Amino acid sequence: MNGGRTVVILLNGEPYRGKMEAENAYVICCDGAYSWARERVKIDENLGDFDSLEGTPDPAPRMKFPSEKNETDGELAVDRAVELGASEIVFYGGGGRREDHFLGNLHLLFKAKEAGVSTAVCKTNGAEISLCGRGEHRFACGEGRTVSLLPFGGEAHIMEMKGLKYAAGDLLLRYGSTRGISNLTTGGEFSFRVKVGSVLVIINEEVV
Repeated sequence: MNGGRTVVILLNGEPYRGKMEAENAYVICCDGAYSWARERVKIDENLGDFDSLEGTPDPAPRMKFPSEKNETDGELAVDRAVELGASEIVFYGGGGRREDHFLGNLHLLFKAKEAGVSTAVCKTNGAEISLCGRGEHRFACGEGRTVSLLPFGGEAHIMEMKGLKYAAGDLLLRYGSTRGISNLTTGGEFSFRVKVGSVLVIINEEVV
């Protein structure tokens, strides 16, 4: 696969109910996600230990990983996506069911960004979650959306916020504080610049 492609990773959390944008992507399905995704999207590769699935998925896995291992199937899928040269990774099915796995899936966003993936986003039934590092970031999502900005892995310093009801020119998000939760979009898009740290951007599905 050529570099710069989008890789979609299907996770065995709460089955994703919305439309998956995967027509031009390489799709990796993790273990039990096959049970909810196989009739909804063309799967290019099945990956995992398959301890959550009865039978052999189609296409057949390149290899079967042991059930007792240090990585989740999702982490193995990120490694595979990076190996394939992904510039964008989109996760579906990463929310709900088990909170420990959901928190682990947020770390997969960080892993992807640390590996040089330009865009990493997790789409759940309730929100779209992105991880932003240093630099300018812009999101188009419509007016009246609830947006939360949370530091990830330590303090984060953001500046030049635009398009949000509570927009500070200079905002320090302290790790362990809930400041940054439940902001509101005032127009069709919002933007900010991360000066220091990493920021989780959570755009909730409901419109105020």
